Amino acid sequence: MSELSSADSGQLADSGQPAKIPGPVRTAGDTSGPAGTAGKTSGPAGAAGEPSGPVGTAAEGAEDPDLARARGGDDAAFTRLVRPLRRELHAHCYRMLGSSHDADDALQDALLRAWRGLARFEGRGSLRSWLYTVATRVCLDVVETRGRRALPIDLGPSSDRAVTPNVPLTDVAWLGPYPDTGLASGPAGPGARYEQREAVELAFVAACQHLPGNQRAALLLFEVLGFSAAEIATMMNTSVTSVNSALARARRIVAEKVPSVTQQRTLRRIDDARVREIVTGYSTALEQGDADALVALLTEDVTWSMPPMPHWYRGLDAVTDFAVRVPLDACGHWRHLPASANGQPAVAGYLWNEEAGAHLAWSVNVMTLREGRIAEIVSFVDPAHFTALGLPLSLP
Repeated sequence: MSELSSADSGQLADSGQPAKIPGPVRTAGDTSGPAGTAGKTSGPAGAAGEPSGPVGTAAEGAEDPDLARARGGDDAAFTRLVRPLRRELHAHCYRMLGSSHDADDALQDALLRAWRGLARFEGRGSLRSWLYTVATRVCLDVVETRGRRALPIDLGPSSDRAVTPNVPLTDVAWLGPYPDTGLASGPAGPGARYEQREAVELAFVAACQHLPGNQRAALLLFEVLGFSAAEIATMMNTSVTSVNSALARARRIVAEKVPSVTQQRTLRRIDDARVREIVTGYSTALEQGDADALVALLTEDVTWSMPPMPHWYRGLDAVTDFAVRVPLDACGHWRHLPASANGQPAVAGYLWNEEAGAHLAWSVNVMTLREGRIAEIVSFVDPAHFTALGLPLSLP
C-alpha cells in the first residue's frame, strides 16, 4: 500500500511518548530537501497508480522541450528525460526491496506508469520528485505482496560447527547483492544524512528489511534522499505527523542493527593497498587451501553466511571449522576475481566443474571490514548474481 492511515500512525510509533532519536526532522515549512516545498497530489490516480500532480518545486523558466515532446507521445524524449535519474531511482528501488532483480522490475513498472501518466504531470514541480513518488508507490505495492527479504542471520542462531549438507532454503526471499558501479559516493541532496553508497551497504539494506514498508519508504526518502517530511507526506498521502512518527520508529530499529561506523568510513581509513591485500589474500587462501592464511585475515568475532543456505557461523572457531571442512576441502578447486558490491569489497568465486571443463560461477562473497580485517563474509550463492554484477559466468 502507498498510504499511511491514522491507524498506521498509531502502529508505527510506540505508545506513549516516542523515543527521542538524534537528527533533525524537517517539517512542512522546511525546504532543505532536494526538491523544496511539496505540491499537492491526489493519490494514485487511475488504474496505473501514477500520481496526478507534481511533488516538489522546479526553478521557474521555460519548460524542458523534451518534456513537451514526451507529453505528446515522443518516447525518445521521455527516455532522454529519465536517463539522468535511472541510476539513482534503481538504487532507491533496491533499498526498498533488497533485490537487484526486483529493483529492475520495479523501476521498469515505475517508468511505464510515469510514461502513461505524464500528460497529468503539470510541470509545476520537479520531475525527479514526481518519479520518486511513482517508484516509491510501486515498491510499496511489491513489499505488501512479497514481504521482506532476509539473510541467514535473521532466521536463527549461528552453528558452532560446520553443518553438512547445508541444504538451500527455496521458500525464503533472500536479500541479494547490489551492483554499485556508477553509484555516486556523496549524498543525494543537502538534507540527506547518508551517502548514497552508505545506503546500499549490506547492513543498512538488511536493517531496512526489518521495517514495515511505509516506515522503510519514509526513512529512505528522508535520510537518504533528503526530502522533507511535508514532501514525504504528500508522496505517501498521509500527514506530516504520521511521517515523523514512522521516522522515529524506523530510526530506532536501524540504529540497533547498523554499525555506527559505515563501510564507506572504514574504507576511507584503510589504505587501498591493504584492501587489495585482503581481497588477494582471501582468494589465494581458498585457491591454495591455506587455512592459516585465511584465519589471519579474520576478526575474532567474524561471521560467515551463505544465502540461500540457512546455517551460518559466528566466531573464529566456528568459522575456521566451517572453512576447513567446506570451502577449503569439500568444495574442490577455486578461482576468483576481485569485485565490488554494495559499496564493499567483494570476491567472485568460481568452482571447477569437470563436465564443463571450466570453473563455473558459484558465489559472490561480500566482505565487511573492520580495523584492517574481515569482520563478515556473506557468500551469495547463485550464478544469477554474477550476471547482475557484470561478471563472467565461467573462467578457464
